[in-house]
Amino acid sequence: MLITTPAGQSDEVLAAHLEARGLSVQPDYVYNSLAVPNDPGVPGNTGVNVVTALGARKMYQTYLTRTSVPQAWDFLIACGKTPAAATTAMLDSALDTSHPDLQGRIVNRASFLGESDTSTTDHGTATTGVLAATADNGSGLAGVTWRGPLVSVEVLSEVGASTSALARGVNYAVQKGARVINMSLGTTRVRSDPALDNVLSAAAQSAVLVAAAGNTPDDGVYYPASHPDVIAVGAVGRSDATLACYSARPSATLTRRLDVVAPGGASYGGCSAAAVTDDMLLLSSGGGYALQAGTSFSAPLVSGVAALMRAANPGLSAAQTRSLLLSSVNRADGLPLLDAEAAVKAATR
Repeated sequence: MLITTPAGQSDEVLAAHLEARGLSVQPDYVYNSLAVPNDPGVPGNTGVNVVTALGARKMYQTYLTRTSVPQAWDFLIACGKTPAAATTAMLDSALDTSHPDLQGRIVNRASFLGESDTSTTDHGTATTGVLAATADNGSGLAGVTWRGPLVSVEVLSEVGASTSALARGVNYAVQKGARVINMSLGTTRVRSDPALDNVLSAAAQSAVLVAAAGNTPDDGVYYPASHPDVIAVGAVGRSDATLACYSARPSATLTRRLDVVAPGGASYGGCSAAAVTDDMLLLSSGGGYALQAGTSFSAPLVSGVAALMRAANPGLSAAQTRSLLLSSVNRADGLPLLDAEAAVKAATR
């Protein structure tokens, strides 16, 4: 029974009165989140101003709450652990290392682009921020992982990434001790790349490999997400019960399934009834913030959770981490939605 103390009477007097009548009494305590970083973009804080085609908007990282990331932070802090990443490699474009939300996060950098390749920092900055935007610094966004070493591996130019660049990048990441490797890139033009197949299989012995499934719904899951040793990540849009209209998925002839889904924004590719304000709040080059959509941004949510798991329990193998993460998904709405809290708890049992 819940009783409210009447006006003009103290809690102590009411408790004594009820106990005198033979009732057991205790306060109805209020428990607060242990881990609400002060970054404006975290839901519950002040929001980040973003100028869109619809005008200026206060935007929030709702993708964190949809995947139970704050609850995972709470759990780790209650266990005496920081929500930190095991060494994680981002195979992507270059990134804006001067961005206030990425200061001090990069411990190793390398580029495997050819001399004629044109570099860009837009994509790499956005994907890296999902996983690693420095939390609790009073600025911008909070990444899934608050702290921890990152390896930035430039393999993606404005025209794409080559087999040779990807293979060298994966090998470099492994050499630098990466325990999670994120690849927010892919192609429908090949279904098997023998040179890269071998590199991925070898890397999977020590690192959890995660890749974006792709951004067209009728072409099957892209490669390298379709590789059996890689976690294929699809995107949900506004609803956790429905794949985003652009998200890759199994086709009639290409039956590779999505291993997990995570928010990716809704408006990519002109999804009907979706507005840019349904997209993900991300870092942008030049120290700013922007709204974007795509499975590229779903993948680092999954990589970030894998990195939390391997930091919380360094004894987990790559295979064990993958298995626990995928067996902890939330299927309440039918899709295998990323559940950060369940995955981190499973990793520490």
